[in-house]
Amino acid sequence: MTTLNLTGRILFLSVDPDKVTAQLKGNDLLLAQAGPLRDDVSTDEITPIPVLAYYDERLGRYPYVGFKAGAHLPIGKDAVKDGGFSVTVAGKRFGKGSSREHSPVAERTAGIRLVIAESFERIYRQNADNVGLFTSTDFGLIERLQRGDPIDIEEIVASRDKLAAAILRHGGLLRYGQKSMRTISVGVVQRHLAPRTLAEKILERHLVKTEDVDADLRPGVGAFVRADWRFIHEYYTGMCTHMLHAAFGRPVTLHEPQSIIAFEDHLSYSHRSPVHIANGLMNDVRNLSDAHRAFVADYGVRSHGYLDGIEGREGGSQGISHAMMAERYALPGDVVVGTDSHTPHSGALGCVAFGVGTTDMANSMVTGAVRMTVPETLRIDLHGEIPPGVTAKDLILYLLAEPKIKAGAGVGKVFEFSGTAISQLSTDERTTLTNMTAELGGFTGIVAPDKETVRYLKERRDIEFQIEPWMCSDPGARYADTIRIDCATVTPMVAAPGDPGNGIALGSLKERVKFDIAYGGSCTAGKREDFDHYHEVLAWAAKQGLRVPPGVKLYLQFGTADVRDYCISKGYLAAFEQVGAELLQPACGACANCGPGSSTDVGQVTISAINRNFPGRSGPGQVWLASPPTVAASAIAGELLSYAELRERFSS
Repeated sequence: MTTLNLTGRILFLSVDPDKVTAQLKGNDLLLAQAGPLRDDVSTDEITPIPVLAYYDERLGRYPYVGFKAGAHLPIGKDAVKDGGFSVTVAGKRFGKGSSREHSPVAERTAGIRLVIAESFERIYRQNADNVGLFTSTDFGLIERLQRGDPIDIEEIVASRDKLAAAILRHGGLLRYGQKSMRTISVGVVQRHLAPRTLAEKILERHLVKTEDVDADLRPGVGAFVRADWRFIHEYYTGMCTHMLHAAFGRPVTLHEPQSIIAFEDHLSYSHRSPVHIANGLMNDVRNLSDAHRAFVADYGVRSHGYLDGIEGREGGSQGISHAMMAERYALPGDVVVGTDSHTPHSGALGCVAFGVGTTDMANSMVTGAVRMTVPETLRIDLHGEIPPGVTAKDLILYLLAEPKIKAGAGVGKVFEFSGTAISQLSTDERTTLTNMTAELGGFTGIVAPDKETVRYLKERRDIEFQIEPWMCSDPGARYADTIRIDCATVTPMVAAPGDPGNGIALGSLKERVKFDIAYGGSCTAGKREDFDHYHEVLAWAAKQGLRVPPGVKLYLQFGTADVRDYCISKGYLAAFEQVGAELLQPACGACANCGPGSSTDVGQVTISAINRNFPGRSGPGQVWLASPPTVAASAIAGELLSYAELRERFSS
């Protein structure tokens, strides 16, 4: 019998800050005494943005420092390690949000060997497997652990798929890869005649075999797929390189390096980031950039970096990674993987694009194969006429508030966006849907390629793409469920602070929130069509002689350099400047708490077009989510307002 060494204490992540504090002071609790456990603990809370400056044993000082219980942050630096904890217990959807593998690495390095929760987000749990951190949904383990009973590893892995169990037995993915992935069978496998979804067809064409894992498309089965594109950004490159060299030596032989792309997109405005400056992180930021650039130089992979060279003092990058993947690289039928939860952005082109952790990326760099758990597909039937003033962001906020989604129906699934309303959405708008699959808890999002896809590829990349007959879901394909949305009933939406699922129809808000910061940008809302919306609203406001009111700051940040050049060519910048907006070069910026637009005080309120508003995501203040036109209109009004309401209020 191989047992887990779980002689340390159990940390219950309670909703009550006093109970968390009591545990940190040495008082052990029973499950019943811990009270309600926190649901939706995000990776932004497990390892907030400042912690991502580290990728070695220093991470062990910081797990849960962003964890919020009520209005408090009860867990400080070194608290978990000094407290002697080896088990963490939480509620539903533990590890939601960002794909950052820093979170399970920080837990593991601090001494946590097992996390018990009611449910886990897909990327977090896979990352935990990959670094040898055990996870379980069996709360019966708690009493046994407190009695001092030994827990057999086989008992922990019994409910997991064959591949996950094998990886955990080996102590993590890279150790598994060293033993079992020296040779892999890559290529098209036997195709089945049964009706299949588009995602199944794409995965079928990319499935591979390893020594002990057969290519299998049954939902829930662990598998590997060949990736057409792999990309990484600077928050993860140093950690990935460290893992590669530790596991395989230096230099390492990369598999098809021409299909690996390195992006510097997160930190190019860090010199204007309140949190990075306040925490004295600029040297650490430079170290991350140095490690990233050393990898690019040593291995000759394709790179998109800062606009202004090494220092980037003006700020800005060539573009946000997943936005550039759709603009320049991904094609229908591809498999695209990246170290970011918003990698599904490219699924709008009809490919399977999903986020992975650093260990997954490191393994894929030497094998070409990426680990996944075969997902089911959830069909989202969008039908009806989309009303004027309603955007894809409103549709996704509406979907996020849908009871089935809030109950977890989408966790780990492919979201197939289909229905008659899809033809009314441009590819830019479709990327908003697939991008925010991350917030829906899904594996990825996908839209079948059509004439709009062909138009987009010709316009943006001068590609004459021919859609192949197989590039659609078959009649009779099996879906986990179908959620139907009558788009004609959707009105402009907002999401209240704390979670993107806190969707509210803007028109139903009796008291309109006033705010300090308005931010339009990010991968979700920094595209060409998003800037068409910003311009429509702000040009109208400029003609009325309106400006952003005193006490409010409006930031508009381009998602890519191509978007910036498009706005210049269309003459948009004059209207933006006339109303008092500050224009920012491309970068992830405030969305990742990495630049102007982030709050600096807990009392500040932001209206933002970004994708998520978890606690601490974009500074310590409160963040409301909204569509690009709503953000622009609200910036002029100084309070939450739709564009239609703004026109009604100020029309002469």
